[in-house]
Amino acid sequence: MVKFYLKTKYAFDFVIALFGIVIVSPLLAVVAIAIKAEDGGDVLIRQSRTGLHGRKFTCYKFRSMKSADVGYDKHKRVIKDSNPNLTRVGKFIRKFKIDELPQLVNVIKGDMCIIGPRPLLPVYDTDYEDWELIKFEMRPGMTGLGQVCGNGYLSIKARKYYDAYYVTHASPILDIKIIIKTVAVLFLGERRFLRHVSPEQYARAREDVNARHSISRETYINFGLTPPEERGEKENKNA
Repeated sequence: MVKFYLKTKYAFDFVIALFGIVIVSPLLAVVAIAIKAEDGGDVLIRQSRTGLHGRKFTCYKFRSMKSADVGYDKHKRVIKDSNPNLTRVGKFIRKFKIDELPQLVNVIKGDMCIIGPRPLLPVYDTDYEDWELIKFEMRPGMTGLGQVCGNGYLSIKARKYYDAYYVTHASPILDIKIIIKTVAVLFLGERRFLRHVSPEQYARAREDVNARHSISRETYINFGLTPPEERGEKENKNA
């Protein structure tokens, strides 16, 4: 059921993204004008992200910072509202996740889904254990389980747990729950929905992936790893 749903859900997401970008186009235009009017800088930023099977793609966002030329510390993921590098428009659009609406274009292009694991910067690529690569067996999402369970307030380990859990438990019902919680997060904030992951939960997820799910050869190769079967190890079972 999970595999079938993952193979078919993008078709629905593509249609939703097409309608969505038409519906929000007036908002996109207003935000673009506001960003440009504030400081004359670029409206969009383009970042390399790691997506399906570890392939890199260009992810689009509205610019919310005065300068993109700042040091990035992957261990400090939350950008506070008081950050001096945020523009006035940037503070507003980040609060309501409007800065991520250009990713509807990514969905239409086939880079992303509406719901899925959150695509991270390539700087995180070396941090995955083999089993955690299961998140790359589907397109990343504009929103997802980790985003409605604390997002930036979670440890990177917890975020990887939620990504793996989603890929191995995806269903229409789970997606509906995520959509509802996404709306709630917009108005109540991420911290209100923070759900930490226990060591036991993490261990169970690892055991489940290793016992019941397969990671493609392409994913291993794109991460510079040798697939288990080529290392002489037992291949994971299919779900």
